[in-house]
Amino acid sequence: MDGSRYEPRETLKMNFDFSEEQNALKDLSAQIFEGTSNYDRVEEIEKTEERFDRAIWEELAQANLLGVALPEDYGGLGFGLLELCIVLEEHGRSVSPIPLLQTLAMGAIPIAEFGSEQQKNMILPQVITGECIVTGAFQEWGINDPYNSSLKAEEKNGVWLLTGSKPAVPAANIANYIVTPAVTHTGDIALFLISTNETSITVINSSTTNRELHGEITLNQHQAELLGTINQGKQALTWTLERIHTAIAASAVGCCAKATEMMAEYTSEREQFGRPLSHNQAVTQRAADCYIGTDAMRLVLWQAAWRLDSGYPAAEEVRTAKWWSAEVGQQVVHDVQHLHGGMGADIDYPVHRYFLWVKQLENMLGGGSAQLSELGKLIANKAKVAAGVA
Repeated sequence: MDGSRYEPRETLKMNFDFSEEQNALKDLSAQIFEGTSNYDRVEEIEKTEERFDRAIWEELAQANLLGVALPEDYGGLGFGLLELCIVLEEHGRSVSPIPLLQTLAMGAIPIAEFGSEQQKNMILPQVITGECIVTGAFQEWGINDPYNSSLKAEEKNGVWLLTGSKPAVPAANIANYIVTPAVTHTGDIALFLISTNETSITVINSSTTNRELHGEITLNQHQAELLGTINQGKQALTWTLERIHTAIAASAVGCCAKATEMMAEYTSEREQFGRPLSHNQAVTQRAADCYIGTDAMRLVLWQAAWRLDSGYPAAEEVRTAKWWSAEVGQQVVHDVQHLHGGMGADIDYPVHRYFLWVKQLENMLGGGSAQLSELGKLIANKAKVAAGVA
């Protein structure tokens, strides 16, 4: 066949770069975290009772970054989850002790999506100015299934009352409000908003793997407000969990990226037998695995965030992103620790914090095995539908 008869097709080019606004957001976030939070500052805050760096929180509020994914009607920037993940990645690089993921992904975003106008007006402007901390009580006892909530909700005279306990609520010690799922008397799951300024709630704080404080909360006929409606309860919970999982993955990407950079610098400067460690082939190969693993984590993260923002089904992509952040994230920080040798085990040296942070993020709302199990169910269900079985 004479190929000269055929004109070559025009190549379709896809642009995967950040927009100008997204790059500006990334640069601003990096500038604030790098300028305000350093390792000495992190260590200092870790020793305080609150474990909350209010100085950097105030800077983020002044730059309106606490409103990055909240509607403009309430003073926010009006961006989506992808832009929030950009900020969370920079936060992960700094390991600054602030409840950014908790306040936005677990609290403010579901309020913005499902809350009443009164709830939004009461909370969102104060979140954006940094005056209000919100968190989420999504972790459960036992197998950690948020759809099987240990909180029970009953309605009396038009008022919702919650009873039960939750094992690990991040930032419960400083939160003004908590978003939580609870099971109603009809067996339906629904999202509720509770205030922490009541005597009917008890909080017992514990130090976690990455030195954050998580609270075991106990509610005794605690007054709550419904987020959305009972009918959309399961859908609202799924919507929220998908964004939390993606936000967790973004934080883990930031941790792994910074840890890999620290490892590259250390192995290039540290000499053994008269030459830098980075000249050893085994070190180079292991360092390359860290770089490739982190880049792969970032790729599946952006895919999940983009699909969620675009309104496409993203259940598989979200589980994939969380799995990579859990399994591969752990491999990356383990390798970083090992390549630092004895310095990796020295808690006066900052690289160990990235190991602790990724370990903490790995187990939030289920580790790698849990994500793989859920991903398998999703794929099996899709196959049944395609075969006409379901």
